[in-house]
Amino acid sequence: MVLGHAHSVAVTGVDGLLVEIEADIGQGLPSVHLVGLPDTALQESRDRVRSAVANTGEKWPDGRVVLALSPATLPKVGSVYDLALAASVLDAAGAVPSEKLAKTVLLGELSLDGRVRRVRGVLPAVIAARNAGWSAVVVPEASLSEAGLVDGIDVLGAGSLRMLIAWLRGEGELSRSSGVPIDSEAACGDLSEVVGQEEARWALEVAAAGGHHLLLTGPPGIGKTMLAQRLPGLLPPLSESESLEVTAVHSMAGTLSDDQPLITTAPFVAPHHSTSATAMIGGGSGTARPGAVSRAHRGVLFLDECAELGTKVLEAMRTPLEEGEVRIARRDGVARYPARFQLILAANPCPCAPARDVDCICAPLARRRYLGKLSGPLMDRIDIWVRMHGQAGAGFGAEQSESSAVVRARVIVARQAAAQRWKEFGWLTNAEVPGHILRQRFRLPAETVAPVETALRLGRMSARAADRAIRVAWTICDLRGADQPATQDVLAALNFRQRGGQ
Repeated sequence: MVLGHAHSVAVTGVDGLLVEIEADIGQGLPSVHLVGLPDTALQESRDRVRSAVANTGEKWPDGRVVLALSPATLPKVGSVYDLALAASVLDAAGAVPSEKLAKTVLLGELSLDGRVRRVRGVLPAVIAARNAGWSAVVVPEASLSEAGLVDGIDVLGAGSLRMLIAWLRGEGELSRSSGVPIDSEAACGDLSEVVGQEEARWALEVAAAGGHHLLLTGPPGIGKTMLAQRLPGLLPPLSESESLEVTAVHSMAGTLSDDQPLITTAPFVAPHHSTSATAMIGGGSGTARPGAVSRAHRGVLFLDECAELGTKVLEAMRTPLEEGEVRIARRDGVARYPARFQLILAANPCPCAPARDVDCICAPLARRRYLGKLSGPLMDRIDIWVRMHGQAGAGFGAEQSESSAVVRARVIVARQAAAQRWKEFGWLTNAEVPGHILRQRFRLPAETVAPVETALRLGRMSARAADRAIRVAWTICDLRGADQPATQDVLAALNFRQRGGQ
């Protein structure tokens, strides 16, 4: 009995687990058996690997080949194991030395002629290999720039199985990353292009500074979408750790660019209003893929015409909004994806959506039912509500407003103040702070929070809404450079929660 060994990574969500692959060449009729809970794509790898080895010029062993993937109880999904399967068989056959193979993790899909194709989830797989203490990882050449984002591990690129075999034998070298290209600033438009709407612009600045969720209502063509699209331009660049988080999610989604693999600016995701709950939250058969809420992690999720979305889609967002994480349960386990995003909702006030309220032809019941899809528990999680109105002075002769760069400078200063205040807890924005911390460790004077206490006593808002109003008050305080919110900051925060229903 001859055994060969190789290693790969199983990725679930954005977490990876090392998988050991053993190859046993025994007596019997020529055959290949794969064990270890493989899915259909992995079962088919038996034929891919065998053809790739033969077309590379190597001899496939005569006899019964058993390939075991451990841990055996972990479901194995996808074609990422092809390269490691081929290497383990060649190791068992004595065709390649074991020294380098024993220290290297292998990732990649094989074509029938031996080329190594890229797979989804390379970045989280490389991070898992580094965290497990491995010194080297071989990835497809097409994924080299993506895998090269990870420090602390030697990342090599193989264009074909023949290149890997030559490297294992000491007869050739594999490719290395030439550097990490940095993506340019997102083309999201400038805030100066939005004419008028001073209140909505101020609300957008507060939302950017504190990481708050925002609802914009108003007639069509008034600037709701333009404002939402310019929010990423007000946000500071992502930190190094945040960039890797976001890039890992997009790696699992398969949406990374070859030219710009590292995402350094806040993503902007705007699904169509006909999207399904699975596309919004994540899921699918086999590997649970990240949905729109996870692809918007550390960025902006914009739902235009939110009143047209299905009720199930809207209600499914309540848990991600509260916890900043998505847990997708499947038969074989639970996939976890981060989902800490800013939600921007935009809606018309009614189905007919006239330019002026007096021109509305909708029945009162239809008008109430239209925005009735936005349930109370969901609206409780929205920090800022703004009702936008047409402005007579917002025409072609209006003066140009502040640019995104000017507003972003104020936002960055406010975020730095918040990050410094919450440094010992690890929070970066006011929107992340739990309510009990605001009520206990950072309790405001009784006269300052009196308006909130009054609203609670009269039943005008829930305890969750009160916590969110205090968070917004802290953000307004940071924007004006004060150390602690004053009564006017709390009143302004409460005013934001009342404008959406006017």
